[in-house]
Amino acid sequence: MLHFRPLYLKNMSAKKEAIEVHKDELGSIGVDLATFDNLNEYLHVAHRDNHYMFIIQQTGYFLWELDFNEINQTGPSVSFVAPGQMHRYLDVKECSGWLVFVDNELVPVQYREIFTSCLNLKQVAAVDHDEAAFKILPLLVEMLKEESQPLYKSVIRSMIETLAGIMATRILLSQNLMPYIGGTKYNTVVTFKQLVGEKIKESKQVQEYASLLNISPLYLNEIVKQITGFPASYWINQEILLEAKRMLYYTTLDVKQIAYELGYEDHAYFSRFFKKNTAMTALEFRNLKPLII
Repeated sequence: MLHFRPLYLKNMSAKKEAIEVHKDELGSIGVDLATFDNLNEYLHVAHRDNHYMFIIQQTGYFLWELDFNEINQTGPSVSFVAPGQMHRYLDVKECSGWLVFVDNELVPVQYREIFTSCLNLKQVAAVDHDEAAFKILPLLVEMLKEESQPLYKSVIRSMIETLAGIMATRILLSQNLMPYIGGTKYNTVVTFKQLVGEKIKESKQVQEYASLLNISPLYLNEIVKQITGFPASYWINQEILLEAKRMLYYTTLDVKQIAYELGYEDHAYFSRFFKKNTAMTALEFRNLKPLII
């Protein structure tokens, strides 16, 4: 029976000057796997990884937090955590299933784009009791024990690609996005969200991203809202706020330092922006609840 390995349990008991990202933890194969057994021992350990995590739950109740949003998984369900997202486990009751940790390079680009399009929108989906992922995981568990077998890495890669495809499909179906997949609008929105994640420190206006995409700001807002339900400006602001909240909650940086890290020269402007969009000051958010990691 597989259990959590110590490499996922680095000391996160105190705030630091920067948010730690767990790197290079998956070994040469690029895959690790755990069950829900003994997960209660590791509750409230918040961290972010540089790889994907797929949660495949067959039974039980699993409560966890993803970037300040509580995720409640009950019964058969699947979910994913993308690289860089803060997460921690809050409660586990009679759960069975697996947590699969996968290097980015093992997830085909098409599936990574789907996960990007659904990022911070809906990252969990209910599934049937005879879900295909439930059948693949026992095979993956057995195959991971066969390191001496010919074509070991190729077989593992193929199985992970299949699993990632199933995960992407379930997430898409839960959001009714299938009609848009592969279309010009969908691809533009995926690229937009990728750009926001990469360039938010220097680019904070819709027109800047529209220029990068060679389209008008009005059209960018229109298609992003059509695909995600929110305009482009919403996702830009949410990216700023999310990273600000991460630093307020998990680091010792003061508001002025956080504003600088986010690309603001005027920390007072950042403070006004934060209060306008959250209805509280940055310090009020920091003191909202005690840090329990």
